[in-house]
Amino acid sequence: MNHWPRYAAVILGGLAIGGFLIAASGIVPIKASSGHWAITEWFLHFAMRRSIATQSLGIEAPALDEPGLVLKGAGHYETGCAPCHGSPQRPPTFAEAMTPRPPHLPPRLSEWSPDDLFYVVKHGVKFTGMPGWPALRRDDEVWAMVAFLRKLPSLGAEEYRWLAYGENKVALTERPEATPIAVTESCTRCHATDGRGRGAGAFPKLAGQRPAYFAATLEAYARGERHSGIMEPIAAALSSAEVRELARYYASLPGPAAMRPDPATARANERGKKIAEDGAPKQRVPACVACHGPSSVRRNPAYPVLTGQYADYLVLQLQLFKAQQRGGSGYAHIMRRVAAGLSVAQMRDVARYYASLTPGPGFTVENVVNKAMAPRSRFVPPDPTP
Repeated sequence: MNHWPRYAAVILGGLAIGGFLIAASGIVPIKASSGHWAITEWFLHFAMRRSIATQSLGIEAPALDEPGLVLKGAGHYETGCAPCHGSPQRPPTFAEAMTPRPPHLPPRLSEWSPDDLFYVVKHGVKFTGMPGWPALRRDDEVWAMVAFLRKLPSLGAEEYRWLAYGENKVALTERPEATPIAVTESCTRCHATDGRGRGAGAFPKLAGQRPAYFAATLEAYARGERHSGIMEPIAAALSSAEVRELARYYASLPGPAAMRPDPATARANERGKKIAEDGAPKQRVPACVACHGPSSVRRNPAYPVLTGQYADYLVLQLQLFKAQQRGGSGYAHIMRRVAAGLSVAQMRDVARYYASLTPGPGFTVENVVNKAMAPRSRFVPPDPTP
């Protein structure tokens, strides 16, 4: 009779009980300052690499050379990644005391493929302190981070600083002393000193935006109802007073200028104008002007101004709505139905049309700023176009 299976079961059971008793005794040190044994560190890194290689199978990277993608990833890297992984400007600030020690990334990134980086950034790594992306629905943001990481090894300190911070100046207003602290400490790096989004379409223009919509958007980010791994942590750290202050401040800045018209896209702009004014009845898509203008009809102050906004940003938002990945205020469900009826080509056309517009002479930001933010139900800003 073969007794080996029984012996093996007894040995394995004994090892399991022994391991439990050792752990229960508390004699195994868990202090990060002690580090790992060399064999333990090798095994953990081996298991991690094999897991990433297997789990990332089938991931297909989009085009990652878009300047807007690189720009979008840079700001978040400086805020959320550089303290542990370092940057061309500085070494890691506290990573030396962690176990395992986070690698200094710039010289190590060539070891990883884009799909591997996507998997790590999106899901994080257990037992290392590396968190997953705060908004798992936003693959576009994760790919933006991957696009930046691919450029990081070739960046000098000055190039990195410009990508991460832009001009890094105090925003100019008629009363510089009234500039909210959050603007200078956080907002300008993505939305620029003039609130116009640094010119690449990676970030939306905030200048001249309706305060009620602006405040509702930050509140939705803070509650996790509008999804963004970049904006959710920032918004969650703001108080209600700071949200109102930021809303008033950005409404006080001059509205965004129109994008320079391209003669080659004149026909696309005409198609977009028709959708904006008449909708697409066969696809059950209503006219955009009913909620977003330009029109002479007063509209819900919780609906955003789109005139002069970046076309690429508008297309992304419509695609997120269509994919059921874009949350927001209590009116977000309206846009999900609208976006569901639009093709990608129609999204681009109507986005180009709105990007080509400027706020009309009937819009004065002073009128917006001087209106009280509360109660919001009574606050109806002037229409941005005549």
